[in-house]
Amino acid sequence: MVTLALPRLLLARDSARRAGSMVERNVAALRSAYWIVMVGGFLEPLLYLFSIGVGVGALIGDIRIPDGRVVGYAEFVAPAMLAASAMSGALSETTFNFFGKMKFMRLYDAVLATPVRPMEVAAGELIWAMARGTVYAAAFLVVMTLMDLTSWPRALAAFPATVFVGFAFGALGMALSTFMRGWQEFDLIAAVQFALFLFSGTFVPAQDYWPPLRMLVEITPLYRAVDLIRGICLTSFGAVQVVDLIYLCALFAGGLALAGRRMARLLLK
Repeated sequence: MVTLALPRLLLARDSARRAGSMVERNVAALRSAYWIVMVGGFLEPLLYLFSIGVGVGALIGDIRIPDGRVVGYAEFVAPAMLAASAMSGALSETTFNFFGKMKFMRLYDAVLATPVRPMEVAAGELIWAMARGTVYAAAFLVVMTLMDLTSWPRALAAFPATVFVGFAFGALGMALSTFMRGWQEFDLIAAVQFALFLFSGTFVPAQDYWPPLRMLVEITPLYRAVDLIRGICLTSFGAVQVVDLIYLCALFAGGLALAGRRMARLLLK
């Protein structure tokens, strides 16, 4: 048993080390202007929270959530802004930046001349992308607790869920980027991302939509992410949230596997 398991453990350790080398490379290449981008990515959902959640919320008043409880509109919107922030941060890093490195900088051509494999490149880039998403999630959860939109225990529980949401969207973004042929095609991703932001139960409960539209909304990835984080921050973790987790696990695993295969096909010729 030991002789069978030990080589696999050693291979897994070496693979993790090679994926970590991609993270080290990105840290070494970091520029000071990158932090301006990070601050901008955090401020966008925060401004939405204050303008819509607080400003518009003062006009709307309270809102009834699916479990029957009535909460303030800012409490309803804040978890959705958190999920949208995780999505935006992950997609920003794994679409434009990843595509530029692969197609124009030809960075991965040089990397794959070393023992690093395509799947390890994809895993390393995904981990790097989520370093950014983790900062967004932590800072936003602090703001939510300070505004009394959730409790500290719920915020601590929502943090790993938010990070996982980022991993799922990061894997999806990386997979989609391998199919892009030029910068113009990213307009399609931006359009879909904005539509998800507006129609994923972000500002209005999904049960208020026209039934056929509600069915479409509930199968989108951002809705599952919003439902997961809203359940943790406002209600409780139940069977529906288990479905959300399974959905996001499948999205993560499928996206990462597809990205690795596509990179091998595109770069190992």
